Amino acid sequence: MAGGFVVEAKVSGGGRREFKGKITWYVWLCGVIAATSGLMFGYDVGISGGVTAMDDFLLTFFPSVYVRKHRAKENNYCKFDDQRLQLFTSSLYLAALLASFAASRLCTRFGRRRTMQLASVFFLAGTALCAGARNLAMLIVGRICLGVGVGFGNQAAPLFLSEIAPAHVRGALNILFQLDVTIGILIANVVNYLTSNSHPNGWRYSLGGAGVPALILFLGSLTITETPTSLIERGRRDAGRATLSRIRGTDDVGDEFEEISRACEAAAKACEEEAPFRRLRRRESRPPLVIAVAMQVFQQFTGINAIMFYAPVLFQTMGFKSNGSLLSAVVTGGVNVLSTVVSIVFVDKVGRRKLLLQACVQMLIAQTAVGGIMWDHVKSNGNPSEKWAVWIVVLICVYVSSFAWSWGPLGWLIPSETFPLETRTAGFSCAVSSNMLFTFLIAQAFLSMMCKMKAFIFFFFAIWIVIMAAFVWWLLPETKGVPIDEMVDTVWRRHWFWRRFFADAGDDKIDNC
Repeated sequence: MAGGFVVEAKVSGGGRREFKGKITWYVWLCGVIAATSGLMFGYDVGISGGVTAMDDFLLTFFPSVYVRKHRAKENNYCKFDDQRLQLFTSSLYLAALLASFAASRLCTRFGRRRTMQLASVFFLAGTALCAGARNLAMLIVGRICLGVGVGFGNQAAPLFLSEIAPAHVRGALNILFQLDVTIGILIANVVNYLTSNSHPNGWRYSLGGAGVPALILFLGSLTITETPTSLIERGRRDAGRATLSRIRGTDDVGDEFEEISRACEAAAKACEEEAPFRRLRRRESRPPLVIAVAMQVFQQFTGINAIMFYAPVLFQTMGFKSNGSLLSAVVTGGVNVLSTVVSIVFVDKVGRRKLLLQACVQMLIAQTAVGGIMWDHVKSNGNPSEKWAVWIVVLICVYVSSFAWSWGPLGWLIPSETFPLETRTAGFSCAVSSNMLFTFLIAQAFLSMMCKMKAFIFFFFAIWIVIMAAFVWWLLPETKGVPIDEMVDTVWRRHWFWRRFFADAGDDKIDNC
């Protein structure tokens, strides 16, 4: 059975090629299972903030923070300013940064599916160590294992999704990854709310829950195929064509198969001449590399992970009680999920650029308003009135919603679709590692920044949003509907700025048409 419509092989007026095929149920099944990697990532993003707000967890590992939290006259903004506590959250992302480079080689040599399986194994090991931790060292080692799993999964899953998707629904299918990230965050917030009163082991139940999505990914990955691109890239042409026929729902896949084969041959020849990471240093590799890294840096400097990691902690700073802060985090998590669905619906209709620019305006207004309310109503030793506390939650929901249909999913989608095959895994590993580096920096620094900057931390992120909008307006090309192996000639060579990087390519240029 299949859904959707048949896309005839043709060259459109804009030079964009389309191929025969249906949007089959099997494509969506593979997409849903691969996107479970995002569920693992999201659960961990959401769980850490709630756990660090639990008294039993603080008493076990961070007793000095527990004392400071309950000291009546302690500065509201500095209750949780502790480098070791921040290391609990950030250590995962430092490990993921390093793992993403190994993941690039694994994706190329063993395939995207095997790399996702390995990610689930590391995640299960990390979950066991964290849930059973008896000391801080055991806890951090567990977080490092989780980080390796995140690095492998975040590298393999978006590539897998982009490579199995027909061009006209590639955005929607790829955003399943980010949708699962948001669902994972929401589930984590609900779990934290339910376990917060389970003394003294509520935090163990919360951390142990990370094993569920990891197990789903491991078992599910046994039932799905490898991508046609990966199979052909590794010399399995017959298997690649059979897989392409299966996921497209037709035997008439000759045009698309030949295009993938040409891209793989060009990539293999290029890799014989020069290693992929070295090739990224070439002039013609700069446009997708700059865009990929910039998208990750900007995604983190929206301030979203500062809110998602530490939402319960942040709401406690704003005057909410422990259960109230956890419940508020559940509300923002729900908004996050629903808004990501908006992106799935519109990304292949409206396009990437419009969603990003609209979101910048909405995030800027929300961040500035929250900063203004906190500056005026959240003092170092006082709490806001109930009215202003509610307004803060509402504005944060407005902010989260705009991020969820723009910079959240598109930060992963755009880098996964813009590199030519010869540098695709290497280039995307640079994107993943950049994301993990700046996620680590934000996670390690946010509580200290909040202590020093107080309400002005929201204005800090607002300034970055202005910079992001300018970048998108001038430098980000639209990639909606462009076949993944035609990006160079259809997108980069036609962009007003980036085309200059191909002007002198000469005989070295790669023809992906």
